[in-house]
Amino acid sequence: MQALRKTRPDHGLELIEVDAPPAPGPGEALIAVQAAGVCGTDLHIDAWTAGYHFMAPHLPVTIGHEFSGTVAALGPGVEGLAPGQLVTVRPSATCGTCAACRAGHHDACGTRRGIGVLRDGAFAPRCLVPARNCVPIPDGVPAEVAALAEPLTVSHEAVRVGGVQAGDRVLVLGPGNIGQGIALFARAAGARQVVVAGHGDAARLAVLRRMGFEDLVDFAETGGIAEGLAPYLADGRFDVVIEATGAAAVVAPALQALKAHGVLVITGIHAAPVPIDLVALVRNHQQLRGSYRAPEADWPGVVAFMRTHAAELRHMVTHRLPLARAAEAFALARGRQATKVVVQPAP
Repeated sequence: MQALRKTRPDHGLELIEVDAPPAPGPGEALIAVQAAGVCGTDLHIDAWTAGYHFMAPHLPVTIGHEFSGTVAALGPGVEGLAPGQLVTVRPSATCGTCAACRAGHHDACGTRRGIGVLRDGAFAPRCLVPARNCVPIPDGVPAEVAALAEPLTVSHEAVRVGGVQAGDRVLVLGPGNIGQGIALFARAAGARQVVVAGHGDAARLAVLRRMGFEDLVDFAETGGIAEGLAPYLADGRFDVVIEATGAAAVVAPALQALKAHGVLVITGIHAAPVPIDLVALVRNHQQLRGSYRAPEADWPGVVAFMRTHAAELRHMVTHRLPLARAAEAFALARGRQATKVVVQPAP
């Protein structure tokens, strides 16, 4: 079968012929991949950005960690799944043998291996995964929406970490897939106002408009961050600011837009240290919180959200391409013409 692989510790990916996965062993499931999303992590792996060199000893590896598919085969001892069932897959594969895993605290596993990062992932027609990582998808949720589960859990976790409550005013910096999910979950949490801002992001802001958001700002059109936020700050600073850009330049303005005793959540991956004004943070009693992987227990709730909001979530999937056009899919994602590009591997 064909697979999109990172074959060497350098810039670039290769679409090459590889052996199909073996039959699943005990506790494993073989997934026929229906939809795999191109993620910012995949772009970083392609570019071989700083922070991903830990992959080098594990190459070559098939990438792709946001995906859904049908169960093609099950290994011995697997219960709760059936052949042909649509599932999404938690991409963090825990070891099962450390003290935390043996105690049932899989979120605390210290030797986890990411599917599509340290073990073969979903930019291929078939993917072998731990069966415990499979999350059943209810009827009515299309495969391409099911493939959004992993980034949606990241968005959900960011809103939870920020402590967004009914009546809050929330600023989301970054209108990409994660930022769009954050906006949705902040609205679902009862936020009084959700402002989403980007820079040169007309296409992604248009998706948010179709999802019912009105307070949208493109700093490229306003002349800068201060000018773009000025009309909103006239009503007071924000209760919660959530950064989903990975751009160092937005962190200082984010703190300036945050009220005293407010919370700034960082979800973007920053390739270098970011300077912040700690004196201002201390004197304003502001809190700076990091948010990353969601706990396993949150996945069923996010899947339930997908079932009730499938029509809105479908707007996020802006491009669909076959695996043979993976290079084009990555170019679209890099160029920010897309919110979520979904690759559909051939059977």
